[in-house]
Amino acid sequence: MQKQLRKRMRKTVKAMILPVFTCLTLGVLTGCGRRPSGPASMPILVSVEKPRVMAVTNWDEYPGRLDAVEYVEVRPRVSGYVQSIHFQDGAYVREGDLLFVIDPRPYEAELQRVDAECRRLETALELARNDYARAEKMRAANAISEEEFDARAKAVKQTESALDAARAARKAAELNLEYTHIRAPISGKISRRLVTVGNLVQGGGMVPGTLLTTIVSTDPIYCYFEIPEEAFVRYRRLLSEHGSAGCNECFIGVEGEEGYPYKGIIDFYDNRVNLTTGTVTVRATVPNPDGRLVPGAYARVRIPAECIEGAVLVPELAVLSELTRKFVYVLGPDQIAQPRVIKVGRQIGMYRIVLEGLSTNDDVIVSGLMLVRPGVKVQVVPPGMG
Repeated sequence: MQKQLRKRMRKTVKAMILPVFTCLTLGVLTGCGRRPSGPASMPILVSVEKPRVMAVTNWDEYPGRLDAVEYVEVRPRVSGYVQSIHFQDGAYVREGDLLFVIDPRPYEAELQRVDAECRRLETALELARNDYARAEKMRAANAISEEEFDARAKAVKQTESALDAARAARKAAELNLEYTHIRAPISGKISRRLVTVGNLVQGGGMVPGTLLTTIVSTDPIYCYFEIPEEAFVRYRRLLSEHGSAGCNECFIGVEGEEGYPYKGIIDFYDNRVNLTTGTVTVRATVPNPDGRLVPGAYARVRIPAECIEGAVLVPELAVLSELTRKFVYVLGPDQIAQPRVIKVGRQIGMYRIVLEGLSTNDDVIVSGLMLVRPGVKVQVVPPGMG
């Protein structure tokens, strides 16, 4: 009886499961075969731009330092106490302007002494010559000995030599007196006074004298900078091919100013390559009539490296990178975006020079690039709407 009841229950469960399983299977199959209904995918909005063609100049840029053409340390030639100072700190002085006066009284006294010695010797020489003239007459009459005659002749020469020495001493005393008035040896901007009135200063000799101040010239001014050995060879080749017309020009910028407003002429290359840095020292001379460039200041130097006629340029933002490759998207047939591998040159402002891989007839995609993929259909819109 129990066995029959179990058989009936199994049949009933099978009869209930089979229709449910069949419905589920049909539902899954039916669902897999359906496509979602909805609007068609929209094309990506982009804007395009044809490459520009123009003549461009490639520039090399280097850091540099400004330096004065002339620099002088003002030191006294004679010792003494500073009596007066005749300039304002930081003023512009001209060559020959009076700067310092050292107490001249000891040197005036020395000049008077040697001048008196010269007068004494001049009188002594006159007397010796008179004695010699009388001795010549007495010798003709055999009224003087040869020894006495020789003594009078030698006295003339001895007095002449003493007078020459005294005159040389007088010239030295005059120079020393002149050196008590220290004047500007060059024109330029003077520094601050390093000694004040009443201080004792030492004159120059075997040891340099006391430093009083310094003067630097301001117009023109030098700019020194270092260039790599490879660039040095390239510049020399350009100079030999094109001469000095434009190839020795450079442009200078300084801190606090934009751009490169100062034009200079390269007039010096060092005679050897620095073994430590592998660079060559170069100097440019820059006009500085208003004195805005200051010796010792940092400078930016820009040199024309090469001129390219008919260079092809595209916006820098259109150039994409993939590992070591550079590429752009161009507009292909049927408004399909196509990647184009290119070889790029230097950046010129907001544009990049394209050396290979692009023609002037290509339409380069310049906006909407975040959504563009190879083979994607795009729609061209005016700039600013993509």
